[in-house]
Amino acid sequence: GGSKKLDLRGKLYVAPLTTVGNLPFRRVCVALGADVTISEMAMASNILKGVRSELALLRRHPSERLFGVQVCGGHPDLMARCGEFLDNEVDCDFVDVNMGCPIDGVCAKGAGSTLLRDEVGLARMKKLVQAMSGSMQRTPLTIKVRMGYDDDPSKYVAHDVLKDARAWGAAAATLHGRTRAQRYSRLADWRYIRRCAAVASPSGLPLVGNGDVFSFKDYERHMRDGTLATCMIGRGALIKPWVLTEIKERRVWDISASERLAIFGDFARHGLEHWGSDERGVETTRRFMMEWMSYTHRYVPVGLLESGVAQKMHLRPAPYAGRNELETLLASDAVEDWSRVAEMFLGKPAPGFSFVPKHKSNSYSAESAVALASAQAASYDDDVEENG
Repeated sequence: GGSKKLDLRGKLYVAPLTTVGNLPFRRVCVALGADVTISEMAMASNILKGVRSELALLRRHPSERLFGVQVCGGHPDLMARCGEFLDNEVDCDFVDVNMGCPIDGVCAKGAGSTLLRDEVGLARMKKLVQAMSGSMQRTPLTIKVRMGYDDDPSKYVAHDVLKDARAWGAAAATLHGRTRAQRYSRLADWRYIRRCAAVASPSGLPLVGNGDVFSFKDYERHMRDGTLATCMIGRGALIKPWVLTEIKERRVWDISASERLAIFGDFARHGLEHWGSDERGVETTRRFMMEWMSYTHRYVPVGLLESGVAQKMHLRPAPYAGRNELETLLASDAVEDWSRVAEMFLGKPAPGFSFVPKHKSNSYSAESAVALASAQAASYDDDVEENG
């Protein structure tokens, strides 16, 4: 319905992040300045089956002032039933449908980015948005899309979707400036995001831009022409959650290693509260904290950027010595070191504890250390425009 309003203008919005976007992490983000938070992606079919682990993903912490639930599914009837359930049973301010998820298991079921693939997919997307928004009495529906399925710019379809999404019943949309094929292998295409914002605005559809926001200058550059409602912050918030504070306070924060350590301390506290402080809760908290460290260790301190270390980021994950031992430790890509940091808050793990990060460091580092290095370099240089 047209009456369901959602105001995202100028609000800092942390992206839905599988595994790492858990409730304790979102609490850390809220404390550092996030205005809008959203659950990890849940599968609509599992929600309707009442799968407990899936329903647990939808839990909201009271500190989350504007909270959305993100779901994925490809069938309009299923999504309508899911929408009705969320509308009636779940505490959230909006429901987001992920139309741009590049994970193959998701794509195979006719959900996620396959909806961006062809005319059939687009027709189904229209039906899906109509059915789902129609099934929810009080909760606004938003959609998240990528530019398209293929890398070929002549096949980008987001502008067609965003032109009509408001008429279908969407209250807002997020555009991730990459295709399914690209994943994170290059910088997001903000020129195309701006083109889409111009196409969306006559219908009154607020558009959120998403891709490579690592500093307050990135955020302000994208917001400058006034066509976007806000930017969604994903990997930037994983690697340096205080980017939210930097944007709020319009400054570069050369955060100290002890301040970064205190953030892990907050996470540990929130984790034990959320997952329990028994042996199992402690181990769960430890695993999620170490999973998060597989991102945080890539942060290069601002004070060291002047010496040109960012240029080496694609060569190896920890190309620098920190300004003190703790800073060096926090930059380590060794799982044993992540375990040492976790131990400071959670004690020693049980004998036989072993940890392998869910995302292989390669899939992340090879593809995006280069993108991150150039984005970080760009964010300290006002004149650099994004490369399309």
